[in-house]
Amino acid sequence: MKLARRLQITGFALVALWLLCCIAIGILAAEMALHPSRRVVSSQAAALAQSIALRNRALLAEVSIVAADGATLRAWSIRPLNANGDAVILLHGHTDNRAGMLGNADLLLRHGYAVLLPDARAHGISGGAMATYGVREADDIKRWFNWLQQSDSPQCIDGLGESMGAAQLLQSLTTEPGFCAVVAESPFASFREASYDRLGEKLNAGSLLGRTLLRPAVEAGLLYARLKYGVNLGQSSPQVSVAASSVPVLLIHGKKDTNLPPRHSEMIEARSSSRSAQVVLWEPANAGHCGAAGAEPEEYERRVISWFASHERPKSTE
Repeated sequence: MKLARRLQITGFALVALWLLCCIAIGILAAEMALHPSRRVVSSQAAALAQSIALRNRALLAEVSIVAADGATLRAWSIRPLNANGDAVILLHGHTDNRAGMLGNADLLLRHGYAVLLPDARAHGISGGAMATYGVREADDIKRWFNWLQQSDSPQCIDGLGESMGAAQLLQSLTTEPGFCAVVAESPFASFREASYDRLGEKLNAGSLLGRTLLRPAVEAGLLYARLKYGVNLGQSSPQVSVAASSVPVLLIHGKKDTNLPPRHSEMIEARSSSRSAQVVLWEPANAGHCGAAGAEPEEYERRVISWFASHERPKSTE
């Protein structure tokens, strides 16, 4: 009996210690997620943006808006002189800045699209104390959409995002349903689902570890963010937003993506199966995370441009 009792106490102690470790891991992970390291837009990046604009006979301008919480958000606006009448908002990934989308900007400018490249909140030189993975960024994107409408009056406004930017873009579809079409490469299905991958990844394991033994750490981190900062990261769910939206979505997810595995886009597509004609998934076999343009440049260009072109509104005859 004494041995059994001792084993029981030891078991309870180990479980308690594990839970305490999970709480500590969750808090640390939440702080790191909410306060990502900044990559400031360099003078070299600004010079590259200017050269891309000149090469495409376009005008580059630094622009800004004010977010709902008072944060100043900044972006590059690049308008080609021979524009096709449409514009695209380009959204970068985690810890990156607007310069990370210059390759996409160059591609779209060649086809006559005006482009807007914002720094996400808490990234680049935009304000904002925290990154919230779509919880607050959805309204930021709506405000950029409104700015484009008021400043340029484009026939269509489309969106293209990568990784975190793709997830934010998809979540904005319920906040701003006016997009003609969007392209999302390597998005996460939900912040919770991505957290399973991230925690498992740190220990060289898959998402199974994150959703089982480390699940208390994920839940502790989500609860911590909500209690301390008032940010409900559990609401960050592109798959829910896409299912509730009527905006056409092209999902791109490389089969070799180990950062956010392809199942994330597959989950988004499956959740939206009732409107499958509006949600299309392309999974290039040799592409890694946000690597479709590098792995299959011609096919990437064809799919992106044709997606936007096939969902244009009829041109005004006035």
